Order: sequence, then C-alpha cells, then structure tokens
Amino acid sequence: MHLPDVKHWNLAAATLPDHAKSLLGAYAPGPLTVVVPKRECICSLVTAGLDTVGIRIPDHAVAQKILRKANVPVAAPSANLSKRPSGTTWQAVLEDLDGRIDAVYCENSHSIGIESTVVDCCDTVPVVLRPGAITIEQLRAIVPHVRELRSSGAVHKIPVAPDDSAAKSPGLLHAHYQPRAKVCLIDSPAPEIMNAPKRTAYCGMSDFAGIDALALSAVYTTVDDYASAFYEFLREADRRSVSMIYVQRAPSIGIGQALRDRQRRAAGN
Repeated sequence: MHLPDVKHWNLAAATLPDHAKSLLGAYAPGPLTVVVPKRECICSLVTAGLDTVGIRIPDHAVAQKILRKANVPVAAPSANLSKRPSGTTWQAVLEDLDGRIDAVYCENSHSIGIESTVVDCCDTVPVVLRPGAITIEQLRAIVPHVRELRSSGAVHKIPVAPDDSAAKSPGLLHAHYQPRAKVCLIDSPAPEIMNAPKRTAYCGMSDFAGIDALALSAVYTTVDDYASAFYEFLREADRRSVSMIYVQRAPSIGIGQALRDRQRRAAGN
C-alpha cells in the first residue's frame, strides 16, 4: 500500500513496530517497503489473504500528488505482466498493459531501476524478503540486527506458497523478470559469445573485442548504471527478437546484490 508520508502509516497498518518506524524514518520517502500487520479494513485481495501488508512512501513528485489527492492507501503493484521484466519507462508499461488499464502517466521513473527493498518487520528480528535499492549495509546502519533472507547458505524460514499467492513479498520462489530470450549468466565475457548465433546480446561491465558484432550490447561503467538500465536492456533484446542474452553477473557491492538477484531470476534460476 502506497502512502504520501510516514505519518499516515495507520491508514494501512494496525501497528508500526519500532524497527519499521526507524527504517521508514531513515529511508522514506524512497525505495523501501516494510511488511507490518495490516488494518482489518484493508481488502484481503491486496494482501493475498495474509494478515500483513507492505507499506511504502514513494519518492516521486507525481506519485506524491496522486496519493495526497486520493487521501487513502493505494494498492499499486508493479506495472508489468507477471514474470516479465519490470517496466522502467512509460513506453515499457504500455507494451505490457495497453488495453488492460485506463491510462498511463507519461513521465519516466527515477533512474534507480531496481525495485524497493522489502523488509519483514513483523517479528523481533527484521528480515529482508527482497533485496533492492536500499542495501543491507544501509539497513544495518539503522537497525543492526536486520537479517537477510538467505544467510550463510541457509534460508530464513518464512512460510510461502508454491505459487506465491501467500508469500509476504512477490517473487520469493518462482522466477520473475524473465525476457522471452534465453538468459545465460557469465562471470566474464568468453569466446563462446563470439561463436554464438547471430541474434545474440550481451550486457555487463566488461568490454571485449568483437562486441560490436552482436545484435545488441551494452557496457556499463558503474554498478548503479548497470542496475538502472538492466530491465530496459532485457526489453530491448525482446524488441529486437534476440534469442540469447549473455548477462555478466554484477559485483556483490551496493546495489549489485539486488541486481544479481534480478539477474538470477531473469535466467530462471
């Protein structure tokens, strides 16, 4: 549920635990979603039948105006078809949803490119359900005992349904963000890219000789730029009927951790 500011949390949440309050105080408005107990009045269709709800305060002037005008919590899922790469431009939104929705506001998003970080704040130990633009280091700077969903190879036990219908956060189990093209994750450009079929694409942070022969390629100088452009690159590959996309894994620093998660899901892993 999207809200115009933190002080309106009680329109959607029954309670706001201290660690949720601290995290929102530090990073809202911004790309942070906290999962908290919901108010009874929140429709079960919004929460997949769960007694929890994610709340977020977006950092975008247009979104803020819409939310203030609505004067109620707004359920606003990602503007893309299930499992498809997220849309980071209004043109990409139209590709997926034209004819399915009444209108699109034609203004592009911020340049972060990766979805919000989702933190389950219902228990005494907050757990990151989905890595995002707010890194684990940033979260721990405010709440030191925040845990990652996967830690030391072990999965933090959070009940989820196989079809995600009762998951506390979207995409905890099945693959999301997949283009129509096959995605192959690599650590560094290898000779097989040059011998690949003609309709081949590559994105990453390493350049290599012969890259211009590919149907589509992009080399990013920073991990932030890589994250910002990743979804749109996948969509552009589909527009060009690319059959194989070689994706260089992002470094595990900063937003790179969240980007690696999206890359893994794009590959269906």
